[in-house]
Amino acid sequence: MATFTADLPEGRVWRYGWLFGAIWLIYLIYPLNEILGLESVVARVFGIIVIVAFCVVFTTTFWRFRNGHRRGHPLPTSRAWIALAAMVALTVAMSALIGTSGFGATVYVAVLAMMTLPVRQAWTLVAVMVLIIETAPRVVSSWEPDNFFVFQLLISSAAAWGITQVFQRNHELAVARQQLADLAIVAERERMSRDVHDILGHSLTVITVKSELAGRLLEIDPERAAVQIAELEVLARQALADVRSTVGGLRQVDIGTELANARTALTATGIEADLPADADLVPLRHRELFGWVIREAVTNVVRHSSARHCRVTLTASSISIVDDGCGPAEGTGDGNGLRGLGERVAAAGGSLTIGRVPTGGFKVEVHCE
Repeated sequence: MATFTADLPEGRVWRYGWLFGAIWLIYLIYPLNEILGLESVVARVFGIIVIVAFCVVFTTTFWRFRNGHRRGHPLPTSRAWIALAAMVALTVAMSALIGTSGFGATVYVAVLAMMTLPVRQAWTLVAVMVLIIETAPRVVSSWEPDNFFVFQLLISSAAAWGITQVFQRNHELAVARQQLADLAIVAERERMSRDVHDILGHSLTVITVKSELAGRLLEIDPERAAVQIAELEVLARQALADVRSTVGGLRQVDIGTELANARTALTATGIEADLPADADLVPLRHRELFGWVIREAVTNVVRHSSARHCRVTLTASSISIVDDGCGPAEGTGDGNGLRGLGERVAAAGGSLTIGRVPTGGFKVEVHCE
């Protein structure tokens, strides 16, 4: 699995990975003893070569399978079939020398098939080997049937299949965890962009309005213009601080602060503000959300509504902002700000209503449990 590649240093994988397969080859000591007991020297040498070749093919294939699996690059099925065919041929050669005792090597073929082949192909190969083990001793007169090999073959195949399924589930779990981590990163990026948009949208709107007001006052009332310009500097510094704290994950929006900011913004644009004196009745779990609602709704009032009056109504579980200006058509919310606000409200388990009111004007309302 690619997720766990770093668990074992590359050098150690290359040097010791083969041991995990080679350790099981100890059971070939039994056919090796029979080969060493053969009368012909040529037969003994040939038998030893066959067993050594079998061990090399098994260990090499297991090593490639294991390392490839750890890196997320499984052993190709074609290469697995080549290795298994070679092991079957060596098993046949071993059996030709020592009879049915050579059938013990089929266990290694079955285990490796379960690990490297698709399930149907692996079980098909096991079924063919069972048929050969059951048939060959009855065809070759010098061989004695032994059902114990069939039992070994089936039990080993089932065990290897189970282990392979565990490996596969663990790999799928690791992939799922990685996907969740990627989704969490995407969600955090979206949250960050939404926060920066809301903060800058509100702050830059107020700065724009105050700049226009200061420009108009320069010739009429320079002192008031100077006051507006000084407030612009404060607002710009506050906007910069808000962006920095948001990027640092420290931005905390509170309804009390946003009410004060809303009063400043509405007054600067000449809109009559009807706001609650305080927000103490709002429980802690809703204060941040309601703060974002006020920030976005008041920004839209200042920027788009051409309103003369704006009223904010608070309860413990709801907030509404109503103005007497104009706004987007009912049922629309194509702006990034309102869309982002809808995501915030949905994440908090609340409901957002936006649209015109019967008496004229525009309304943004949020209800929470």
